[in-house]
Amino acid sequence: MDRNTGAPLAVIAASLQRERKRAGLSLAEVARRAGIAKSTLSQLESGTGNPSVETLWALSVTLDVPFARLVEPPTPRVQVIRAGEGPAVASEQSDYIATLLASCPPNARRDLYLITAQPGTPRESDPHMPGVVEHVVISSGRAVVGPATDPIELGPGDYIAYPGDLAHVFKALESDTVAVMISEHV
Repeated sequence: MDRNTGAPLAVIAASLQRERKRAGLSLAEVARRAGIAKSTLSQLESGTGNPSVETLWALSVTLDVPFARLVEPPTPRVQVIRAGEGPAVASEQSDYIATLLASCPPNARRDLYLITAQPGTPRESDPHMPGVVEHVVISSGRAVVGPATDPIELGPGDYIAYPGDLAHVFKALESDTVAVMISEHV
């Protein structure tokens, strides 16, 4: 497709690899679903093929992405949220604030939060939707975190992952406890 005005083959190759991996599909499965030869897809992903509009269209439908995502280079996006900024939501029952740092973009399955909490009433969360996994890293302070039936005490640098689709808790043990939480939707 690199016919002077077309998309560079390297961009198409990288886009196809990225989107196929994001979809969790094998080379053979994508080729089968798109109705193209596996060798054709292999060539495209290695940057040696010469795709037609029809082939790229079939692949975009198979991978459930807009056609443009396969032919345009991704634009790097830098986002900075300074400490104390960003959309923050406080708990009604405890001294706990969750600041959304990055929401889940289309076709991704995670949200990123900065947690600041004080000792006192723990933040008790009801189960989220099925398949949610929460990942927490303590930045400073200490907290008891995890499933409500068996939470774990964590300190700076400690990490825990637990099913978010079960009742869970975050209880700060020290003033100004700070953590990063990723809510992963699998």
